[in-house]
Amino acid sequence: MAFVADTGYVDGSWELTITVTDLQVEKRLRVKGDLHIGGLMLKLVEELDIALDWSDHALWWPDRNMWLTRTKSTLDQYGVQADAKLQFTPMHKNLRIQLPDLQVLEMRVDFSVRVFKAIVYLCKELGIRHPEELSIMRKVDKDDIKRVVKEAVKKKKKGDSDPANLSVNGTHHHNSSGSLDGKLSPFPNRSPIGPSPSNTLVRSSTGSPYNLSMNSPYNTFNGTLSPGSMYSLSFEGSMESSLANSPPVPAKEAFQYLYRPKNFVERARINCAWLDSSRSMMEQGIKENDYIMLKFKFYCFYDLNPKYDAIRINQIYEQAKWALMAEEIDCTEEEMMMFAALQFQIQLQSGLPQPDLDHSTMNHTEDDDIDAALKDLQESLEGSSVSSPGDITHIPELSDYVRFLKPKKLTLKSYKRYWATFKDTHITFYRTRDENTGPPVMRINVKGCETQPDVNLTSKKYGIKLFVPGSEGMQEIYLRFELEEQYCKWMAACKLASKGKTMADSSYEGEVKTLQKFLSMQHLDVSRTINPSDVTIQADDFIAPRFFKKIKAKSLVQRIMDAHGNVQDLSLVDAKLAYIHAWQSLPEFGITYFVIKMSNSKKEDLMGIASNRIIRMDLSTGDSIKTWRYNTLQSWHVNWEVDNVILDFEEGKVTFASMGIPCKVIHEFIGGYIFLSMRSQEKNQSLNEELFQKLTGGWS
Repeated sequence: MAFVADTGYVDGSWELTITVTDLQVEKRLRVKGDLHIGGLMLKLVEELDIALDWSDHALWWPDRNMWLTRTKSTLDQYGVQADAKLQFTPMHKNLRIQLPDLQVLEMRVDFSVRVFKAIVYLCKELGIRHPEELSIMRKVDKDDIKRVVKEAVKKKKKGDSDPANLSVNGTHHHNSSGSLDGKLSPFPNRSPIGPSPSNTLVRSSTGSPYNLSMNSPYNTFNGTLSPGSMYSLSFEGSMESSLANSPPVPAKEAFQYLYRPKNFVERARINCAWLDSSRSMMEQGIKENDYIMLKFKFYCFYDLNPKYDAIRINQIYEQAKWALMAEEIDCTEEEMMMFAALQFQIQLQSGLPQPDLDHSTMNHTEDDDIDAALKDLQESLEGSSVSSPGDITHIPELSDYVRFLKPKKLTLKSYKRYWATFKDTHITFYRTRDENTGPPVMRINVKGCETQPDVNLTSKKYGIKLFVPGSEGMQEIYLRFELEEQYCKWMAACKLASKGKTMADSSYEGEVKTLQKFLSMQHLDVSRTINPSDVTIQADDFIAPRFFKKIKAKSLVQRIMDAHGNVQDLSLVDAKLAYIHAWQSLPEFGITYFVIKMSNSKKEDLMGIASNRIIRMDLSTGDSIKTWRYNTLQSWHVNWEVDNVILDFEEGKVTFASMGIPCKVIHEFIGGYIFLSMRSQEKNQSLNEELFQKLTGGWS
């Protein structure tokens, strides 16, 4: 209703309703459209006349799902009118955050800033460097993974906005989805805020950010602590230790809190749970005391340094371990035994004193950095070490007898033996070695190919599965070798060719050594095997469930101990790094899946987003159909009207719609990987948040 002043004129003012959520008090203020937000909050505080610190409060507009944080903007500029109902609420609220190691921490997080900025803050509190590699997922019920979850998420958001869900302090609250009898983690439920495990971390406006249940079995203190002693440096050190060396969790308990996708469709549906990094948590339906998951989203780990990254290395290791145990990523039987042996070594070392990283690692790391810089300089001046002296234009060549197979449907596999040469990015096949000067049987350009190992060390099978680009899509080709050394050299050459590089590239020798090291860890060293009767372990805590169908539990323990002989000299950090590097060597590592439908196509496909490429795949088998590299990507954006992703490559445009997941999620993955690829070798570079938002935010 317009207000008539004493002069008899209408002054243009109107009443605005604001709810102060902390006090559950509703205030009606008379305002004008030219009043700025800062002045409105000042007027409200003066009207309340309560001596409290209101500095962490801001105005939230529930109907528009937006914060009014631009204090210099007016009500008219925001479009606030008399029918608007605003809330004056704290920007920082409690969240229960599950880390990759399944521990749940309780922290205060700013709900008014973009998710990316909140992650930067969280990682700073947790001591995790390079927060750009992580993001936040909402908890989605396991049943939702079995169906299209886009509608399920919308339904949950709609339910959260119900006024009946207001908690005591006026903020929204609902029970966390996916919990079992109120339990959110395999760790004991003892926490000052709601049902949450021990070893919880609480960030409050006063006092220490840390709070650990004294009844926790993982509490390293003896006796009872006084409130004052809880804020000591030794206490913070204990919390840091539990994050850098996670307490072991039996697999049977952990599986209750892990997604275990059964196929590529379910793997893809999980990705609907990622939050939009360019919007605030409140705008995306996250409410106080909600349960969310902080995970590594981009599989491109920069500068893993044991001196500074004890927590980060451990959390990456834990995420890798549970991904393998939950069968989110596939591996061979020998590889699984190697991972189990490394996990066993990590558990053994976690109870032993470790070298002082402050002294030994610092000098070692500095020497490594200097050596790497000198090597890069030498190679830039002289060319790659694999080039012949004095001839920087020379491209190395591989020549071997190779067994070749191009599989066809409805026919038996039959390998043929050829003399093959690998030069540049071409593999040329001859019937015999003596005929290599004549016309070849065939010549294949493997530039841009997809490579998969086909190795079984027990049966001495060393093969490579190639998906080679052709006019009719990706052609499947198998290569098989007699010796492990041959396999490593050819596999390294194929990996470089997939990136458009040749064996003259400086990374070739390093790639060969990485493959050799990866295979060497899978060889059994029976002479150093621990007697299984001397240890008490449950094989199902180390081995993914699918292997139990083929191997008995007693045999599994023996094989884990046999594989352990290769890694029993590794320290705790070295074993974790070896686990991470072995994980990175798996064919499926770092590929995030989405179900998509190409334009002008009625069939659904699988789209894989990796750190250096985008792969169109068969939805049922996961076989590659087409690969595009980021270095040929000229632009990418989303058509928001029809919800299509448009990728403009040098070879043409690719347009597709995502099925069951917002296109913004795919857009953010592509932009995020491009951002990570732009990080320089300068170790102390600052994080460019503005560039990250520019590359991932889209034009919505």
